[in-house]
Amino acid sequence: MRESAKLPAGNRGTTQEEGKESMYEQILYEVVDPYATITLNRPRTLNAWTERMAAELKHAVAQAEADKRVVAIIITGAGRGFCSGADLYVLRGITEGRTGSEIPPELAANPGDPTMGESFRGTYTYLMSVRKPIIAAINGPAAGMAIPIVLCCDLRFASDRASFTTAFSRRGLIAEWGSSWLLPRAVGPAHAMDLLVSSRRIDAQEAERMGLVNRVVPHAELLSVTQRYIEELASNCSPASMAIMKRQIYRDMMDSLAHAESEAFRLMVESFARPDFRQGVMSFLEKRPPHFPRL
Repeated sequence: MRESAKLPAGNRGTTQEEGKESMYEQILYEVVDPYATITLNRPRTLNAWTERMAAELKHAVAQAEADKRVVAIIITGAGRGFCSGADLYVLRGITEGRTGSEIPPELAANPGDPTMGESFRGTYTYLMSVRKPIIAAINGPAAGMAIPIVLCCDLRFASDRASFTTAFSRRGLIAEWGSSWLLPRAVGPAHAMDLLVSSRRIDAQEAERMGLVNRVVPHAELLSVTQRYIEELASNCSPASMAIMKRQIYRDMMDSLAHAESEAFRLMVESFARPDFRQGVMSFLEKRPPHFPRL
C-alpha cells in the first residue's frame, strides 16, 4: 500500500498520518511494502544538496528504519540527475561569510544504531549504522558531496546514464565527508587517488569496472531492478540476519581478522537461539518460502 503519493517538484506531499501536511520540501518519501523510496527532489538544480535536504533525508531514513513494512531503503533523485553536489549558491555564501540556514526542530531525527561507534554516526556515515540495507539508485550525474553520500549507502545500482565526479580538487577543496576513507575501500587506493586528485568525470560502465557501483542497468529499469532486488530480500532473507551482517561488515573493517572471527563465532551461537534460525532451516527442509519477522 502506498504511504504517500509522488507529487510534482515543489509541491508538498503527505506523511504517514492521513491529511497531515508533509514537512518535506526537498525530498519525496514513499513506502510500498517492502521498500521505502526517498527521492531527492530539486530537479531544476540536479538535486543540488542543501542543509535542509540533509535534514529531511535523515528524518525520512528514521521513519523507514522504524517502519516494519520496510525491508530496505532506496535513495534516488528526481529528474535527470541523482545529485549535483552542494548547492553552489550555498557555497558562494560560505565564501562571503554567510552561515547555513536554520533547520526546523521537527526534522530532528537520530536513525541508526548508536552503539556502532563514532565512526558510523557522522553527518552522513550514520547511513552505515541504519539497521536496514540502503541502496543508492543513481539515476544520473552524481557529483561532489554526492559521492561520499552514495558511498555511505550499502549498495549502489546505477543507470547507464549515470556519471560520477568527485569535483573537490576543481573547487579548491579536499576529500570531503570521509571520502578519503570510504573511496579507497570501495575501489582501492589507486583508483581513489585518480578520482580524487583529477576530479575527472567517469561514466557508469567505468564506475562498475572500478567497483564504485554494484551494477549498471538500462535507465528505464533502474527503479524496477532495485525494487525487485529488495522484494527478493523480503521473500528469502532474515531482516535480523541482514542487520547483524551489515553491522559486522562495517565494524570489522575497523578491526582485526582475529577479532572478526571470534565475534562471528559469538554471533553464530546467538543466532541458534533466534526463531529466524529455525524458520530458515525448516523452510529449506519443507521446501517452502521462509516467513521471517520484520524489524
